[in-house]
Amino acid sequence: MNRLQVLALAVAALNLTAILLFPPYDYISLQRGNIPTFAGFYWVLATRSNLVINSNFLSLEVLVIAINSAIAWLLLRGAAADRPRRRGITRMQRGVLWVVAINLVAMLLFPPFENFTAITKAVLPTFDGFYFVFGDNSKRQLVTPILYIEIALVLINGALAWLLFSRRDGKQLSPTQLRELAQTMQEDRRR
Repeated sequence: MNRLQVLALAVAALNLTAILLFPPYDYISLQRGNIPTFAGFYWVLATRSNLVINSNFLSLEVLVIAINSAIAWLLLRGAAADRPRRRGITRMQRGVLWVVAINLVAMLLFPPFENFTAITKAVLPTFDGFYFVFGDNSKRQLVTPILYIEIALVLINGALAWLLFSRRDGKQLSPTQLRELAQTMQEDRRR
């Protein structure tokens, strides 16, 4: 582990500490039929009435920090000055990692919301739009199923792009080697 990877882990630990000290809260109002609406981020030890921690959004925050720290770990692998750069990751794969990390952060900064008047207990929730998470969202609720789908699709697409841009080592078998391999496999089946 090099110095930059240690720094990446320290930044991840600081981020985790910050989100656990200031978790996302939902406000439960009797006027709105006990429907939780997003209230913002508050100090975890403060006592507030009618506020409950939004555990779905908090778990997504922890997941994104873990994924981004793993991406930073990969990007900073072999980055020490005393060692040559490792040739296992191509330039395109590094670009994929950066795009995935930026997309994950953008998804948490602008999550999907729905208006509290349109909230139903349907399997597929309604959708009002993407709003800045630190803005006034007192009359909106986070749509965590859509956020989970967004994050899953970004991770799947990132993994596919990672595989697409992987370096081919060029160690392919020649036609004679393939024939010899096929013959030995046939002989093994006969036994």
